[in-house]
Amino acid sequence: MQSAIAEVGFYQAVRAALAKSAASERKSDEDLEHAIRQIVSKAIVSDEVVDIFAAAGLKRPDISILSDEFLAEVRGMPHRNLAVELLQKLLRGEIRTRRERNVVQARSFAELLEQAIRKYQNRVIETAQVIEELIEIAKNLRDAGRRGEDLGLNDDEVAFYDALETNDSAVKVLGDDTLKAIARELVENVRKNTTIDWTIRENVRAQLRVLVKRVLRKYGYPPDKQAKATETVLEQAEVLSAAWLVG
Repeated sequence: MQSAIAEVGFYQAVRAALAKSAASERKSDEDLEHAIRQIVSKAIVSDEVVDIFAAAGLKRPDISILSDEFLAEVRGMPHRNLAVELLQKLLRGEIRTRRERNVVQARSFAELLEQAIRKYQNRVIETAQVIEELIEIAKNLRDAGRRGEDLGLNDDEVAFYDALETNDSAVKVLGDDTLKAIARELVENVRKNTTIDWTIRENVRAQLRVLVKRVLRKYGYPPDKQAKATETVLEQAEVLSAAWLVG
């Protein structure tokens, strides 16, 4: 929650900057966009503890799950360029947070975000369209954070489940129960063999690679997919290792 609020700190700065102009002066979309870009580029962060959302005239949302109520308020903002910037900042912050737990999920959503913004910048889609695309990404990102409940897996197991390329047709034939069993066993075995220096000692890393491949072979994971899945699992384990060691 705190990191997400920090990510939208620039919003208050935008309002403050625009408020310096005469009240009667109407800002064009170009003026607004220019002001936003200036402030974002300077990475302004408030030193004070402030209620960003109250200052912006928005109700405080449950930002950790990008609530429907908050997204509806953003959709209704009068300055659409500002809404685009706000959604960008929120999504980038949420994706950055997800990357600390699930690299595959974060990478997937980062690509979707970049595609939407690229289309907008290249004027392939209009401001209203990109807002709708960003809101849809936000909703899907929120729903992805709840997938563990539907799958019957904890967050670590979901991360390894995603690392198995479960959308690949060759992998799908294994069936969901088998894929979930692989994810659970990978978490159990990799976590057990995680040491403080495994990320920098190649021999320890090699042992983990063998361990992962053994689990994949045990469940009949497609041979031609094993190398990539193994490296993704190790990448995921590296991200999670710090939390595991502390825990």
